[in-house]
Formats: sequence, structure tokens, C-alpha cells
Amino acid sequence: MLGVFQALANPHRLRVLQLLLDGRNYVSQIARELEISRALLQIHLRKLEQAGLVSSTLELSGDGKSMKFYEVVPFSWNLTPHIIGSAAATLTVANT
Repeated sequence: MLGVFQALANPHRLRVLQLLLDGRNYVSQIARELEISRALLQIHLRKLEQAGLVSSTLELSGDGKSMKFYEVVPFSWNLTPHIIGSAAATLTVANT
């Protein structure tokens, strides 16, 4: 759950999810539409995928180029104070 919160805490990642609501899309097109570099987009997509919010597939285009497509993974959470408390109990405090 903490990984999901961390992934959703970034405005670029929220914009990626919003864009993908219209359907799956490939990296270059997403980068163009969001007006960010492909390198930066890849970082955000990796975080979203690690959190289980998007999935990817690698496909070949008609001219033989590899294209990585991303799409939103359906999700729903019931967030309660008890669930937050359970997640908080798993945290460790760094020694300073």
C-alpha cells in the first residue's frame, strides 16, 4: 500500500494514469502528449508498474520496431483508519 501511495504522490504519474484512462498507449506517444522526455517518462512508468497500477506489453510494429505499450490495471481500495494503522505498524524508524 505504501508503494501505491508513493507512486500516486507524483503529479507526472497522476497525469500518466489520467492519459491511460482512454486506453493503452505506447511510450513515445505518451511522452509527446505529456510533453516530457521519454527518459523521465520511463522512470514514472516503472514506478507505476512496480506499484501494480499499470502493466506493459512489448509489441512489434508493422515496420519491425519494438513498441512498449502501457495500460491501467483495474484497481479499487477500501481505505480505512485500521488499514492505515496496519501499514504504519510495518514502518521502521531510521536511526539518526
